[in-house]
Formats: sequence, C-alpha cells, structure tokens
Amino acid sequence: MIETLLVFPAPPPPELSQCLDEKGWVWKAINNSDSALSDQPDTGWGGGVIVADSDPEGALSLCKQLRQTENPLVPILLLVSKGQLNNFEINENLFDDFCITPFYPEELEIRLKNLFLKFGRGTQPGLIKYGSLVLNIETYQATIDDSPLDLTYMEYELLRFLATRPGKVFTRETLLSEVWGYDYYGGGRTVDVHIRRLRAKLGEEHANLISTVRSVGYRFGQSRWGS
Repeated sequence: MIETLLVFPAPPPPELSQCLDEKGWVWKAINNSDSALSDQPDTGWGGGVIVADSDPEGALSLCKQLRQTENPLVPILLLVSKGQLNNFEINENLFDDFCITPFYPEELEIRLKNLFLKFGRGTQPGLIKYGSLVLNIETYQATIDDSPLDLTYMEYELLRFLATRPGKVFTRETLLSEVWGYDYYGGGRTVDVHIRRLRAKLGEEHANLISTVRSVGYRFGQSRWGS
C-alpha cells in the first residue's frame, strides 16, 4: 500500500500538489502539528514534504515538533528557495534532504524515492489499495477481491484519480479536465457513462465505493484509507 505523505502547508502550492498527484503519491496537507497528529493515517505517515519558502519559521517549527514525537517522522524533504539556504542549520537534523524551489518535478520525484530507499522503505510502492480494491500504477491493472477488473484505459485513469483522493468530491467538469485533459471537449455525460461502467465492473457489493453527491458530482470512498 502506498504510504501517505504529510504535506505542509494546507493547501500546498498548486505545482506541488499537481506533481504529487501525477506521480501517484498519496498525500494529505496539514497546517500544524495538532492536525499532523489528528489527521495521521492508521498506518502512520510515510514521510513529509515541508514547504519552507513562504513560511520558513513555521516550517522549521513543524519539523522540530515532528522530530520530537514518540515516533519521529522520517523522511522529511524540505522545499526552500535558493535565497534561504544560508538561513537553515543543516546540522540540526530537522530534515533529511532539501529541494530548491521552483523545483523540477523529476528532481522532486527522484529525491523522494531516494529518501524512501535510504530509510528502508524501498522505492515508491507501485500499488494503490483501498479495502479489497488494488490498482497497479505501473502495469495499469486493477483487481477487486483478488479478481481482475477488465478496465479500459480511461476507466482505469478515472478510478486511479478518484482512489488516490478518497473522501474528496469532484464535479464532472473537474473530472473532465483532470482525467481527460483540458483539450477534451466532451460533456459531463462522458463522466456519467464512465462512472456507470466502473460501478458495473466493481460489482454490486463494491459499486458504492463511488457515490453520487447530488448537484455536485462524485466521491470515492471515505476520508481515510483502508488497511
């Protein structure tokens, strides 16, 4: 199962959330140490991405608090601007690596993967799990109750997008732009048709994984990941 990354602040910069989403990371944004504790997944945080360029004091204070807990958070990747480098005490052991903003998505991905390796977590896991639903982000395969799902490419992409954001409600327009792309000119009916097909393929027992929010759009699952 992909471990959930703690991200600070909430909401994070759009370029960061887009990068994490496109690379398949599961993450949750927090604003302070209290929410870091209350919003922590049952399996704990997989690591942290702390943005320090806009609020360096708040970012370092959070890093310090995360290191002083009973189970100190590792790894922590700090995002800083080039002009801030001289202001950080690298020897304080408050973070494990840093990346200069504005960052390149490829560099951020490599640094995160290297940190996972360094701390014995392996590379970024290639599976997304929610209950008995499993998506393999490398092979584009999906199973439910260990039975393969025969999904088209767009059905898989829609399910992956929703499954990595459990509990969030998306309008049809947002799903069209995020899953099909801004150059796609299909209407909301395209989303409805794909949702209907997904529910049918998930089967009667699991069709309610994707719920309809009246007058808004669709939501996948609950706000927390299953075991």
